[in-house]
Parts: sequence; structure tokens; C-alpha cells
Amino acid sequence: MPKILFATSEAHPFIKTGGLADVAGALPIALQKLSCDIRIVLPAYGDVLKQYKSLKTIAEFYLPGTAGIIRIRATQLKRSKVKVLLVDYPAAFARKGNPYIDEHGEPWPDNAERFALFCKVIQLIALDQAKLDWKPDLIHCNDWHSALVPALLKQIPSAPPSLFTIHNLAYQGLFPQSTFNTLGLPSTLWAPHALEFHGQLSFIKGGLVFADRINTVSVQYAKEIQTPALGYGLEGLLQHRRHALSGIVNGIDDSAWNPQTDKLISQNYTSTTLSKKKINKLALQKLYKLPVDKNVLLLGFIGRLVEQKGIDLIIELLKSIRHLPIQFCLLGTGDKNYQQTLSHIAKQNPEQVSFNIGYSEKLAHQIEAGIDIFLMPSRFEPCGLNQLYSLRYGTVPIVHNVGGLADTVIDTTPETIKNNTATGFVFNQPTVIAIRQSINRALKIYSEPKTWKKLVQNGMKAEFTWDKSAKNYLHLYQEILKAHNTKQYSIDQNYKSNERIGY
Repeated sequence: MPKILFATSEAHPFIKTGGLADVAGALPIALQKLSCDIRIVLPAYGDVLKQYKSLKTIAEFYLPGTAGIIRIRATQLKRSKVKVLLVDYPAAFARKGNPYIDEHGEPWPDNAERFALFCKVIQLIALDQAKLDWKPDLIHCNDWHSALVPALLKQIPSAPPSLFTIHNLAYQGLFPQSTFNTLGLPSTLWAPHALEFHGQLSFIKGGLVFADRINTVSVQYAKEIQTPALGYGLEGLLQHRRHALSGIVNGIDDSAWNPQTDKLISQNYTSTTLSKKKINKLALQKLYKLPVDKNVLLLGFIGRLVEQKGIDLIIELLKSIRHLPIQFCLLGTGDKNYQQTLSHIAKQNPEQVSFNIGYSEKLAHQIEAGIDIFLMPSRFEPCGLNQLYSLRYGTVPIVHNVGGLADTVIDTTPETIKNNTATGFVFNQPTVIAIRQSINRALKIYSEPKTWKKLVQNGMKAEFTWDKSAKNYLHLYQEILKAHNTKQYSIDQNYKSNERIGY
């Protein structure tokens, strides 16, 4: 089985700002179960070092152009035997807090230097020059923070191949040309067919141009990023590399998100004991100080309060729901204007709307278990996880027909009800009118208990564990390695042939 180096800027439970951390904390475990020799490489951020104090130093070395020693520290991913390599260089990573932005919400001014260093260390590990006595067969890079790795590896004929995964194309790692000149990168990489993007340095182009294969976190999103609407100026490049581009839907950690065993919710339940789910609903209504009513349709939202997530659409909806027999509870943080508006709406209509600012893992689980419907009106969504958690918890998702939402939720129609495939409600336009129509459809089905139960059970039976996704990744790894080895053999044979005839 292949040896895989999984490069990521965050991984749960070490450090988490978004879905990438969930992927990096779960996919390697599932791959190891498939006999992959996989190791995660991650920056040793200040909060990580504070949390994991007894780390073993397994390598020390200098990097040309970098002052001071770089150390590789080792530990293991919780609940597994997956090895984690932490790149410890205090000047770049030892600061506390968010790994990308400072306390004022501004990007760290040296982000380019920090993650370029991270990429150079990954290159050394890939080439077995970090003296770890372990050389990977393939490097799996994720998002712009490790995207220079494929570009660096392609400069060396004997380097292993790479896979680059796009988790969100909106984040590209763009910096001024002057920054490129300070990073010590090969000068040939400053070109439109390499890292230059409209006069700027683009980290993400390192992965898009040079990786042996590119994938993203849903089949639909792989198509969407090839269009001007969601390509962010890179759609031409992605169209050019479309034969190397594919999509694999993320999975969920079934050990953490399982209503049958979840210790964070009020009452455990299964698809055959759905009446117990109501206990979580009543507990959530009490917690959110909403009128306790097991019959009212309770909707919820968990996420960042940003336009991408359609929070402006939710706000417009909540301004005019007094005539609808629904309640709405929210958990999130983000744009302060959105926070203030939601707080105001909740004060104006406490019988139907309640809002908690921030994020709590426990409360997130309680919401998924307690609500009847999860609303995800995202304008774009590479994959999305909450709709998957919702399906697992018997909570029906209402989603916009984009990205991973389109790939994972099957709209409720007479036909899909009849053939037992319906799992939610899907709308095609990101408008309040479209959302209202979906809620009205949901209210109609909710008034038919037998049909609603069938809808809920369909979702709970859907298979979205990491085991399934990991098999798809393993197949992709094998395809890359087969193509690489064939190409390498061809190069070697060509070299020997040339040598024989005197070239």
C-alpha cells in the first residue's frame, strides 16, 4: 500500500478554523484502515505546542536562507496510530491564536514567508532529505498553504508525484510580485504558466498547474469552478486541466457524529426510535428560550455569518415569519453587522427566533439533534458538512442546489418519495422567495407524519462516512502512482536508449 504524506495547515483536534481541519483529522484515519502508511505534516503553531507539551524531536536541520534551526516534532492523531509531523520554527509559527489572521482580523503580514517555509520543509520530507528515514510515494497537498509543494517537486525529476485538493477556491494565497522576489523560489516559476497571476504571486497556482492530479470536495463543485461564476479568474486553467480534475465528497466522523452514541445530546436515538428525537427538540427549545412545542416546525442554522453562507437571505426571511408556524434557532459568528441584526430580530420576535453568538461543539450537536430542519442557503458550497450531520441525525436539510449540497441532498418530489430516495428540499435560486417555497413544501410534508418519517429515515440511512470517501481517495492515489511509475519507466528507458546510441 502507498506511503502518503498528507500536508495541511490545520487538523482537528490540533488546530481548527474550518472544514479543512475536519477533513485532515478524519480522512487519514480512514486511509490508514485501508493499510495506507500515511503521515500528516502540520505547522507547530503556538497553541498546538502549548496543548501538546511532550513532543519528541525526530529531526533538526537548517534551511538555506532561513535563520535558526527547524525541528520536526512527532506525535499521533487522537484515537488512531496516524503519525503527525509538526514543523517547529518559532519565528513563523509559535504565535498564539488564529493561524492565518491576527487579533484584529487582518492576515499575518508574513503569511507568504511562513507558508513558503512550510512548503520547503515538505519538499525536504518528500525527498527524504529531512533525515526521517521515510520517503513518501505521494504528497497530498490541501489548499493554498501547501500549494507551492507541487511546483517545487516538479523542479526535481526524481521527486514523488502530488495530488492537490481544493477545499475552497475563494482562498488563493495572493501576494505582490515583490514577495515572490524574497521567497527564494526558482526564477522560472515567475511566469503566467506558473505562479504569476495578473502581476501577483499566486500560491494556489502551484497546485493547479504542477500537481499530477487535482481534486475538490464534491463532483458538482469540480464542475462549478470551471465557470466564470466560481472560478475566480482561474476557470481557464481549470478547464485546461479538466482531465486531471475530479471531485470526491467529504465524509463525516461517524464516531463523533452519531445520534445513537452522542454524549453531547439530551437523548440518544436511532432511525427506529425516532420518537426519542423529540426529547432533544424540547430540550433545545428550553435552552434557546423558545416556547416549548413538540409540534411546531423548528428550523436551525450553524455557521459563519457571511454572505457566502446566505446569511443575508436568512435575515430577510426572519424579518417576515410571524405568520408562519415555525421557530428558528441560530448559532454562529462572523460579520458584526449580521450579528447585530440577528440579535435585534431575536429581541423583536422572541417567540420564534433565538440567536447565540459564537461556536460551541456541544451546542452544535444539540442543535443538529433537536431541530427538524437545517437551512443551508449557501451561494456556493464546495462540500458542506452540516447537511451531512443533519442527514445522520434525522434532521431534514433545505439547501441551495450548488456544490456538495447538490451532490448529497435529494429533493423531495412525488417520485423520490415513492422510490424512497428523497432526503431533503432543494431550491435552485438563492432568493428569499425560493427559500419560502421550500419551507412551505416542508410544512406540507411535516403535516403528513408517515411521509415525514420516511423522509427522515431515508436521510439517516444515507452513507456519508469517511470509509466510503477514503476508498475513492485510495483509488485516486493508485491512479496517480500508476501513471507516475509508467512515465518514470519511460523516461528511464529513453535515457538508457540515448546512452546506447551515444547522445
